[in-house]
Formats: sequence, C-alpha cells, structure tokens
Amino acid sequence: MSHVPRRALLKSAAALAAGGALGLPAFAAAPVKPGTAALIVVDVQNCFLEGGTLAVKGGNEVIPVINKIAPAFENIVLTQDWHTAGHASFASAHPGTKPFETTKLSYGQQVLWPDHCVQGTEDAALGKDLKLPTAQLIIRKGFHKDMDSYSAFEEADHKTPTGLAGYLKARGIKTVFVTGLATDFCVAWTAMDARKNGFEVYVVEDATRGIDLNGSVAAAWKQMAAKGVKRIQSSDIAV
Repeated sequence: MSHVPRRALLKSAAALAAGGALGLPAFAAAPVKPGTAALIVVDVQNCFLEGGTLAVKGGNEVIPVINKIAPAFENIVLTQDWHTAGHASFASAHPGTKPFETTKLSYGQQVLWPDHCVQGTEDAALGKDLKLPTAQLIIRKGFHKDMDSYSAFEEADHKTPTGLAGYLKARGIKTVFVTGLATDFCVAWTAMDARKNGFEVYVVEDATRGIDLNGSVAAAWKQMAAKGVKRIQSSDIAV
C-alpha cells in the first residue's frame, strides 16, 4: 500500500468539504464546463450601478466577472427591469410611504422602491462596460404598471410567465448559471423560478451583489439552497 502524506490527505479533505459547501458534486475538483448551458445576466443596468437611482453597493464589481466567464457560454440571456412611469412598486406611487417600506398589492407584499429603471431612460440602459456581443435574448420585466417582476421567469404574482422557460426548453437548454443584481431579489427569484421550471441552477456568487434589507441576502441564500440552487464562484467555471 502506498503511503499518502498526511498533509495531502488534509488538503484533499478540505477541498472536498469546500466543494460540498458550494453545492458542487463530491470529488468535483475539476471546473464546471457550461457546455450548452445558458448564462443569465440579471439587471446589470445603470439604475443598479454606481450613481444609479437604486444603486447596489459594489454592483459595478460584477461586470468584469461576468465579462470573464461569458466566453465559456454558447447561450447568453440578459434581463432588464423596464418599469412604467408611476409604477406600482415605486414609493412615489403611494402617498405617505417611503422607499424600502412595504405595502400590500393584489398579489401580496411589495417592497416599495425609489423610482428606477423607467422605460427608455438612460437609467434603465444596460451597463456600458458589459461585453456580451454573443447574447441572443433580452427579457424585459416589470413593464405591467400594476405588477412588479423580479424573476426572469415569472412576474410577482407567481403565475404570469415571461416566456423565458419556453425559450430555453425549446432550445434544449437544461442548465442555467445566474449572475447580476441584486442577489436577494431578482437573482434569487430568477434562480428559484428556474428550479421550479425544472432547470439545474448555479448562482455565481462573485458575479452577484445584494441590497441586503434586514438580512435579506443571507435569507435569500438559505431559500435558494432549500430549492436546490448550487452556489459557486466564477473560478469554478472552466473558461
């Protein structure tokens, strides 16, 4: 029997434990190869970037990570928040309320936001530093005046589809990698709805950033894990 140094055993065990924590398969030392999987880039728009109307702290940091991993994907989908003026999710549409308070709308509890990502404005445009020339589809969401839409797959009533699931399935895509803004809202809802629609789902943690309202980032990761979403880093992807 060959002798394996104790240090090598410990290193191997540590690597295996780290893989399990990320939601990777056992012994998944090799990087994940996306193949025909789709990269979903969620709401990397000026409104959520530095200087935007609803800027996510560190939001600009996701752009170089997304640009780096994008060449590994044959299929890329982007989403845009695309609100009407006076949208129901805006605090300004509810006299006496302030941004980040909640109210009840016909489909349930709604966080009220500052006015953001209004259709056709520069605030709603995709970040200029995104380099995704091979992206094939843009899904615009939140354009119904009386309903918000965090997920790329369904609107906030959890009933109205965007058509993304059908598009992906028609192309034989079974796995999606989710990136973008914000971790605890549009990214998480997109990832969980992807699982609901039968896809294998990875969220690339270092290609996301969160708003974090009262611990919402930690809660989102817990909810995603419970739905079978796998949490990885960009370095886990074979580029």
